[in-house]
Order: sequence, then C-alpha cells, then structure tokens
Amino acid sequence: MTPQGGAGREVVGPEVLDALRRVSTATVTTQLFGRGLRNTFLAGLRPLNPGCTRMVGEAFTLRHIPAREDLDVLSVFKDYDHPQRLAVESVGPGQVLVMDCRGQTRAASIGGILATRLLRRGAAGLVTDGAVRDSPFFAELELPAFAAGVCATTNLAHHHAVDLQVPIGCAEVPVYPGDIIVADAEGVVCVPRHLAAEVARDALEQERLEDFIQREVEAGAPLRGTYPPDEETLRRYRSSAGGDQNPG
Repeated sequence: MTPQGGAGREVVGPEVLDALRRVSTATVTTQLFGRGLRNTFLAGLRPLNPGCTRMVGEAFTLRHIPAREDLDVLSVFKDYDHPQRLAVESVGPGQVLVMDCRGQTRAASIGGILATRLLRRGAAGLVTDGAVRDSPFFAELELPAFAAGVCATTNLAHHHAVDLQVPIGCAEVPVYPGDIIVADAEGVVCVPRHLAAEVARDALEQERLEDFIQREVEAGAPLRGTYPPDEETLRRYRSSAGGDQNPG
C-alpha cells in the first residue's frame, strides 16, 4: 500500500473499528509511539460537545488555502459544487471530515447547517484545526466535532477550500485519506491505515494489563515491580480473570 491509499489499500474491518472505540487516545498514541510515530495527536483541538466525544472513522480530507478577496465572495455559495459543500455531500457513512485550515481560527471552517448535513449522511464526526461558527448549536449536536476554536466570521473571510481527498496537515499532523481517526474526551489521534489492525489489537491488550496494574496500585502496591510490571506481576496478571493473553 502507498501512504496515499487508493485501490488495493488495506481493508479495515468493523472489528478493528470496534476495538478502537474501546481504547483511549492515550493508549493509541503509546502504541504508535512504540512503532516510531511521534506526531499523531492533533494537539489543541477540543470537543465542541463534551457529551459526544467518542469517534472512530476513516478520514475524508478537505484542504484550505488563504482566501483571496476577488475569489472568495458570498456569491460562490450559489455553486452547489463549491469544494466545501461538495466535501460535505461526499463524506460517506462512518467517515470523518478532517479539514486543514492551517491552524487559522480568525474565520469559521464550518457551521451548524453543514454539520447537520454530515450527521444526516451518517458521518462519524468532523475535525478541524480551524474554528467553527454556531458553537452553541454544536454544543448540543449529537455529532462528535473537534475544533481549535470558535468564530462567528464566515469561512470566506480567511479560507479558500481547494482540494478533497488529498494528504493534508491538520494541527500539524499528517492525515492521509483513509487513515483512521480516533477521538475521545482527551482529543484526536490519527492512525495510519496500514497500522490500524495491529494498533487496535495491541491497544486492547495494553489496556487490559494497565487496568490490572491500576487495581494493584490502588491496593497499595509500589511502582517498583508493578509499573512497569516485573515477571511476578505479569504472572499474576496472566492468571487473573481476563488476563488470558500474553501481553508480549
């Protein structure tokens, strides 16, 4: 597989997505770090609805460049194929719209109507390193949404949508179409598609072991020998309920 995805890219089955829904972004970033990937967490993005944060889905990307006054005028929105609107109408069920806004929050990158359309299309969520408008609406919307800020100003003031389904940088993290986006209350992480299955598998096992360690520490165990676990701790883990897999 090439990093850009496309025909022949790995199939990410529902069992992989389900496993990623059961683990934290902290665990996922640790698994990616162990594979040499240090820049995967989209720092600075916060959930717009704190009650709706769990999100897992395939990235659908949209890239923006700075707006230009003679091109980015209100009349462009009469074109139903304007890239921003076309992106919203192209995101498929279970996909996450990920927008590269260059970290610029002086204008919104999306508002409530378009977000509602994403929800009705079955999108898994949206992510932008820019701002959103209609933020009180987002605070109640049952669509996981993460942004760098809020701003009432229309996107045309500072953003020109140009490309769909191309590699982008969102919050300084490379995101390729088809990568797997995972989010929880802590934030958003991008998992390269070809690593999704193994990361999901090992993340589940990491959390089983860490749950056991957490209980040990709560019971008064010292860090030495417990975290990280020595062979005795691992033996007790393996013999405990749910510790039936080798943590490797």
